[in-house]
Amino acid sequence: MAKHFLHDVAIVGIYSTPQARVLENHDSETITVAACKGAMEDAGLGPADIDGVAAGGKAAPLIYWLRNGPAWRSMSPPSIPALLQAAAAIAAGQCHTVLVADGMAGVYTQRQSTAPWTRPSNEFVLSYGMFTAAEFALIARRHMHLYGTTPEQLATVSATIRNNGHVHPDAIYQGRGPFTPDDILASRMVADPFHLLDCAMTSEGGCAMVLTNAQRAKDLPNKPIWILGGSGETFGPAYQHPPQWSLSGRSGEINGLVGKRVAQQAFGMAGVTHSDIDVCEFYDPFSFEIIRQFEAFGFCEEGEGGDFVMDGRIEVGGEFPVTTDGGVMSFSHGGAAVQQLQRVTRAVEQLRGTCLSRQVSEATVAMASNGGAGALFSDVVVLGSEQPA
Repeated sequence: MAKHFLHDVAIVGIYSTPQARVLENHDSETITVAACKGAMEDAGLGPADIDGVAAGGKAAPLIYWLRNGPAWRSMSPPSIPALLQAAAAIAAGQCHTVLVADGMAGVYTQRQSTAPWTRPSNEFVLSYGMFTAAEFALIARRHMHLYGTTPEQLATVSATIRNNGHVHPDAIYQGRGPFTPDDILASRMVADPFHLLDCAMTSEGGCAMVLTNAQRAKDLPNKPIWILGGSGETFGPAYQHPPQWSLSGRSGEINGLVGKRVAQQAFGMAGVTHSDIDVCEFYDPFSFEIIRQFEAFGFCEEGEGGDFVMDGRIEVGGEFPVTTDGGVMSFSHGGAAVQQLQRVTRAVEQLRGTCLSRQVSEATVAMASNGGAGALFSDVVVLGSEQPA
């Protein structure tokens, strides 16, 4: 395969703070700083070693708080796009070591209402009660109508991911299971076809990682995990317009398969195929989104995702183990950016061989994702335990 500039960038430090439904004595800034300190310690580095920060609107404040300026900074939301932007900046020589971080605490205080990041704020969705679960439900229902996807298939996804969280010692819902698909279907309906246990939770926490160049990575204590490829795409602003499965733009590609193009790009950059992927750390805001991603990313044909996730294929020990810590359904959902970043940190742990639970044996290539068709965007990254030659 052709050498890609991203192949000279590695993830060398990761850290997730304690996660909880409510974190006492923390706000979004303090929990983000705690995540940064943990990631730097994991990498064997200090603030003086960091010359770049990607943390959305917290980037400049973090540089001030850590006293590591002057430094390169990215204002991109600290998820896969910020990770890739940071990697590109390192490869271009704009900086050599970047901290990617986010955290959220003390934001969700009106607990009789839906979480603030799920509340509609646009005139075209507000009057219809188009909160996040309803938006993703529209996508799922269309797929069920087109292809006969069943509630039992959605429930299988939910049970698998929630059981991963059930055994993870740091998951907020640790010990809540085990779950069967029947347990999922017995929970109350939230937005047809989503039952309560098909949906993400709300919580608080922080997450951070450290990226650096190949030369520096080889002198640090942890095994470097290499960025093999990645990209992202969107059809428009999330949660401002009712999502449509068939929404299309300049190329004729549809929102129902958002992520198809970027997955192809990521595989091309990485020089791998679907059969090379050992772990699928996919973003799981709702159960159907996992089925949709397997189709959009090309693991199966369009319309085949429901059958694809059955018979143990997505469990640890199966062909494509998915969301091995419990994801936003069971591990944590400290705001969208935190958990989107945690999909990458869990992929790093899998490739290091250091997962506290559900470690995939001899994992060497992992794929992580963010977003979904209900939010009109998708981001992917492919990571490897070995640097491409």
